[in-house]
Amino acid sequence: MNIIDVSTASPYPVITGCGLLEETGEYIKHYVPRAETVAVITDDTVAALYGDRITASLRAAGLRVIRCVIPHGEASKTAAAYLEILQFLAQEQLTRSDAVVALGGGVVGDLAGFAAATYLRGIDYVQIPTTLLAQVDSSVGGKTAVDLPAGKNLAGAFYQPRLVLCDAETLRTLPAHVFADGCAEVIKYGILWDEDLFEHLRARGTDFDREYVIPRCIELKRDVVVEDEFDRGSRRLLNLGHTLAHAVEKLSDYRISHGNAVAMGIAAITRAAAEQGYCSRECAGRIEEILLRFGLPAGFEDSEVHIGINDIYESVLADKKRRGGRISLIIPREIGDCEIRTMSLEEMKVFLEAAL
Repeated sequence: MNIIDVSTASPYPVITGCGLLEETGEYIKHYVPRAETVAVITDDTVAALYGDRITASLRAAGLRVIRCVIPHGEASKTAAAYLEILQFLAQEQLTRSDAVVALGGGVVGDLAGFAAATYLRGIDYVQIPTTLLAQVDSSVGGKTAVDLPAGKNLAGAFYQPRLVLCDAETLRTLPAHVFADGCAEVIKYGILWDEDLFEHLRARGTDFDREYVIPRCIELKRDVVVEDEFDRGSRRLLNLGHTLAHAVEKLSDYRISHGNAVAMGIAAITRAAAEQGYCSRECAGRIEEILLRFGLPAGFEDSEVHIGINDIYESVLADKKRRGGRISLIIPREIGDCEIRTMSLEEMKVFLEAAL
């Protein structure tokens, strides 16, 4: 078991290990001691796998448990689903001393976290991520949101959980393509900050050492979140590939998964960076190689959706990272060293033309 402390304004631990689901009740009684009722927000896939185990653990700890189950997938991360959860919490008469548990992947974590951030102007919540992507990325750092028709994650709040529990055993039930999806975020951390991590992943592929890689990714995320909790400076580095990824997701009506879209975005940005001399072609080749090693797409040509520069341009107009007529892109210089480069939207079009 590893305990990684996140020292934000409202500090909390991220606990990783095996067999944590059965101990959920004890952990919540310790870290959220006021709670009498716990609302478990989950999706239909995860509820079937782990809902009863979580419920049993919470009840054994003397907690009243209620459960709200949403359909799985990005299509559920909407304002309508968010309002339904708020109405559910109100009907069940949750109070400010009670708590929400987000049990699932990134969609559930974002949606339940946003509901917790706004219900009664904020109640405690706990993240129990069950996918690799959620464990290494979305469950840590307090970003909560829903999608709008105009784009992804456009309505949300920064709201830190009281506790994150990452049970590695939940990864055993992931389909291979869902596990690979999370690997895109794992690879991202190596590109951003840690060449040793990158080389471990390149050598081992999906058979990487989970006891080393998952805590390492969480530590890297923790460090940048503590330095820049509200995403005004260095935390923006975590958006490597994401501006293009969100465009791909939207243009495909979310048929293309987040991890696959991130891989496409990373590959395109790196290719453009190599074309314009920001990084070497050798660096771009290493990044393309590792994406393919993990079965991830290494370019928009691998997409079932036609992606053109004008499509990207229109999507970026609605991107939450845009500041007036300028956008920040994360540019690799070498493995373990990336920079934030702010440019006009027209400059972005020129920059990306080589990659598209």
